[in-house]
This record gives sequence, C-alpha cells and structure tokens, in this order.
Amino acid sequence: MLRLRCSGPFPEPDRQVRSPDMLNLFARETVSRVTDPIGAWLVRLGLTPNAVTIFGTVGTSAAALWFFPRGELFVGTVVVTLCTFFDLIDGAMARAIGGGTPFGAVLDATCDRIADGAVFAAIVWWAFAVENDRSAAAAALVCLVSAQVISYVKARAEATGLSADGGLVERAERLIVALVGTGLHGLGVPFAAPIALWLLAVLAVITVVQRIVAVHRSAR
Repeated sequence: MLRLRCSGPFPEPDRQVRSPDMLNLFARETVSRVTDPIGAWLVRLGLTPNAVTIFGTVGTSAAALWFFPRGELFVGTVVVTLCTFFDLIDGAMARAIGGGTPFGAVLDATCDRIADGAVFAAIVWWAFAVENDRSAAAAALVCLVSAQVISYVKARAEATGLSADGGLVERAERLIVALVGTGLHGLGVPFAAPIALWLLAVLAVITVVQRIVAVHRSAR
C-alpha cells in the first residue's frame, strides 16, 4: 500500500513492527507527530487499522487502474499518492490501540502486494496501450515482477529464520521513483516515465540479488 507509514511507510513486514530504512529517526518522529493524532482520532470514531488498510489498498488500486490506462498520469499519480498515505495512518492507529495483531500484519503485507501489482500493472497497460512504448512496458514488467520477488525473498527468509534485510530499493523507494516518473511525464516532461521505469528496473534487479546474497550470508 508510495507505504510512507511511520510504522513503516510502504515497507515490508508488518505495520506494527516494521521500521522504514529509508527514513531516519528524525523523519519518522516528524511524520509520527502528524499521523499519530489522526490515527487516535480515527480509533475514537470506531475505525480499525485493518479497515483503513483495506480502504487504502482499494483506493490505490482503483485509482491506478482507472487513471493510468486512460493516460491521465498526473491526476493518477496525485490520487495514488494520497491513497498510499493510509499506510501511514493504519500504523498510527495500531500504535494508538497498543499494537496490532498477527492477522493485521499478514493483511497489511498482502494488501501491499496487491497495491504494488495494481500500480505497476496499470503503468504497463499505459505504456502498451496509450504510449505504444514497448520498451517502457518491458521496464514496468521488470519492476512488477522484481517488486514481488524482493518482498518474497524477505518473507521466505524470515520464515526459515534467516535475514534478508536491506537493498537499494525497498517498497517506499520503488513507489517514489515510479510515481515521480509518471507525475512528471503527466506534466509534460519528455521521457520522464520511461527513464524512471528503467532506472527502477535496474535498481530492483540489483536489490533482488542483494537480498539473495544477504540470505546466503545469513545461512552461513
């Protein structure tokens, strides 16, 4: 689910215990000062972190699949970015109620994969059907597959008691690069999306290799 969540904006594991490598301590505390009151207010209204997670995933997926294939890249980028901020809010809500649940962690990670898939699939669709740019579409496909593999390697490693932390581009970075590219392209910046997609494709493949190497070292 751009997960800029304080308990882990866009990252992997669960919303309750994850800590985004891309943000330093000061940045996390700054974001928390904004999101924690909102999270506590939503809890008082009777909402749950799981409900907000699902809402954010549905919003992100629907916005990406509606706007990007229609060529409305800038509007789509804005709406998708706004929806991804629910990833911050559900973490704040989990903290407000004293922590999340194992089911919430699984739901959160699953929803992230759904949202990532929808965003990159919509970009592939745009590149093929709207731009007729097979090169950009190929890059987006690499991003789509590698994003799932990056997350899977980490989850599978942790399930067997190994470590697969780190890498050049985790979830937050992947979404930021992709959405900056689509947003600028939507504003008329030439080749912004293809350049961003190919850059991300290269970095994502490197990240897959980095995580496999990390697992190998952990196993030794």
